[in-house]
Order: sequence, then C-alpha cells, then structure tokens
Amino acid sequence: LKAVILIGGPQKGTRFRPLSFEVPKPLFPVAGVPMVQHHIEACAKVPGMKEILLMGFYQPNEALSRFLVSAQQEFKVPIRYLQEYAALGTGGGIYHFRDQILSGGAEAFFVLNADVCSEFPLQEMLEFWQQHGDMHSFVILGTTANRTQALNYGCIVANAGTQEVQHYVEKPSTFVSEIINCGIYLFTPAIFQHIGEVFQRNQQELALEESSNGWQRAEVIRLEQDVFTALAGSGKLYVYKTDGFWSQIKSAGSAIYASRLYLNQYSKSHPERLAQNKPGGPVIRGNVYIHPTASIDSTAVLGPNVSIGEGVTVGAGVRVRESIVLHGASLHDHTCVLNTIVGWDSTIGRWARVEGTPSDPNPNDPYAKIDSETLFRDGRLTPSITILGCSVTIPAEVVILNSIVLPHKELSRSYKNQIIL
Repeated sequence: LKAVILIGGPQKGTRFRPLSFEVPKPLFPVAGVPMVQHHIEACAKVPGMKEILLMGFYQPNEALSRFLVSAQQEFKVPIRYLQEYAALGTGGGIYHFRDQILSGGAEAFFVLNADVCSEFPLQEMLEFWQQHGDMHSFVILGTTANRTQALNYGCIVANAGTQEVQHYVEKPSTFVSEIINCGIYLFTPAIFQHIGEVFQRNQQELALEESSNGWQRAEVIRLEQDVFTALAGSGKLYVYKTDGFWSQIKSAGSAIYASRLYLNQYSKSHPERLAQNKPGGPVIRGNVYIHPTASIDSTAVLGPNVSIGEGVTVGAGVRVRESIVLHGASLHDHTCVLNTIVGWDSTIGRWARVEGTPSDPNPNDPYAKIDSETLFRDGRLTPSITILGCSVTIPAEVVILNSIVLPHKELSRSYKNQIIL
C-alpha cells in the first residue's frame, strides 16, 4: 500500500491569507500540529503502508524539508515530496507521477486532499474494498450533508444495497444527493488507464484547436469532473460512507472549526496532548492544546477549543476561547481573545480585546457543514473570525472586531469589520 497526499501549491487562494504568506497552508498548525500531519499519522497506522508521497507545486523549501524529516522519524515510514512543474489538477499530478506511485509494485494506494480534516477511516475503506471490489474497482469516502449545502460539493448517487456509485456530479446546480465526496479515495493501478483515456482525449481536442500552449493543458486532469463522472455507473466505483467527523479547511475560519474537531478526537487518540487542570496552572475549560514550551500565567482561563503554539507567553487574567495562538505570540495581562487566530510573534497589549464572529455550522443540524464564505458581501467584509498576521502589534486597551490584520502592522487604535493593510 502507498498513500498520496495532494497539498496543492501557492495559488491565488486568498481565502487563507494572510496566514499562507508565512507558511505553506498544509503546514499551518491545526490542534497543535501541522494540518497535513493528521493525514500522515492516519496513513502510517494502516498495516502494510510502504511509502507516503506528498504531491504539489510548492517550491521545496526549508520548512517543508524539515517537516518531512521529522515526520519520517516520528512515523517510521518513508515520506517524499514530488513537485509538479505546474498545477495539474487532482488527477493530473498522480498521472504525471504514476511511475513513482507504482514503483515497488503497489497493489493499491490512497489519495487524500490536504485541505480536509477527518477521522480518516482508511482501514475501514480498505476492508470495504476487499469485500466489495476487485482489482479494477475504486472507493470514494462519502459523508452526509444537508440538502442545501450538498450543492457545494461533489454529489454521489449510490445503489443502497451494494454502495456502487451510479451517478456523480461535481457542484450541481440543483439537488442531486445528500452524499458528498470527502476528497479521500482508495485506488488500484487500474485507475491510470481511466486517467490516461482522459489525457488522450484532451490531447486530441487540443490538436484540433492547435493552440500554442496545448501541451500544458492536456496534463491538467480533474479526478472529480473528468474521471469520476465517467466511471459512475460502470460498476467500478463504490462509496464508503462515514459517520465520523469531516470538514473542509478552505478559509482561516474553518481552521478553528477543524481544530475543535481534532481536539475532540484527542480525548480518544492522544489524551496526552490535552491540557489538564493542575494546581498552580491556568484554568482549562474543555479541550485545550498547550505546547510544552509555552509560558502561561496561573490566573489565565483557556478554552474551550484553544490551541497554544510553542514559545507563546500568556499573562495574568487573560481569557482565550475558540482560538489558535501561533508560536512566539505574546498576550499581555487581562487581554481577551475570542474566535481569533493570533499570528506568529504577534503582541496583544494589556486589557485589549480581540474578537471575531464564529463561522461554525448550524449546531442543530447533524449534517451541516461549514460554509466557505466569500470575504466580501455587498461590498462589505463578511463578519468572520479575526485574523492577525505575523508580527502584528496591538496596543493596550483597544478593541479589534471581525478584522483581518496583515503582517508587520503596528495598530494605534480600535478597528471593526476592516482589512487593515
């Protein structure tokens, strides 16, 4: 077995700014560890996992190399990064590197999108495939969404008895199904034949157009629209439905929600990562992750859903909830931080209040998903969580509400509903 994690690359993806300026999005910490480490850990647990490949078009950089070395040591599985020469789409990348994926005689391989958070029921998908499929069939992980939100995802219509996928539509304009694609797949080498057919077809169409940069576009293949739509109804594609948690991480607001889901899971999977109330320690409410190097005053109150990065300083009487505080940040005495991501090395002065609006899914609907809101609606900033970029300084006694502060800013007054450039 192998696993491929699609980490994408620097796009115009503004939804994760200003946080993606400092670190590739897959390395952004969610619940205390880089986002993609949750994927790697889940893959490494599957018996027979020989290699994990990260695939994307980020320039190989120091942060990524350091992360790969430490992950290999921790999970005892070879991990490599394969760099695409351009954005090839979800199918183009794995087709381009098919020799690398198949080397060593892989019988099957998982493909995971890096921007989802999940319980990753990979072992269950494998057992499901062994019961239902054969060497030429593939499995998509599906979950249930509510009727209105399902339109924002790939929708799957499956046979209720066999779970065979009969129809697949990416982001339909009218209601198709409540079962949506989670962006986690189990393939066998036979998938490359289907992706190859799309590649050939693209090349023929481009030959007719005779456009100058055609070679580039034939390689761009989208698994969802180009491959799954064609495979549905052929008896080769199955869906494994999970009741476990799942969410996309498209915007910074969804990172706080993903952090909550992972912190919840830690009580079962990593109880040692959750902070406990101890004599002389801060007050912990709910699930909180604190890096061992952080220094926190005993009168601070943290939680629920708080993640404190390395080297963070939290002063007396500070209140933090539903927030991610990244490494090196410093919260001075009596600050209040709610629904906020505090960037690397940022400083919040005494008695300041930094607050955002939660963008959580509807808690009364078990199938509600998080909406990826646009940044602006009707020319105004959509109220969402507050984000401080790296090295932002906020003076004492000011209030910052629903705002996005770009890196290296020193504010002098209060702000509300603004992007501070």
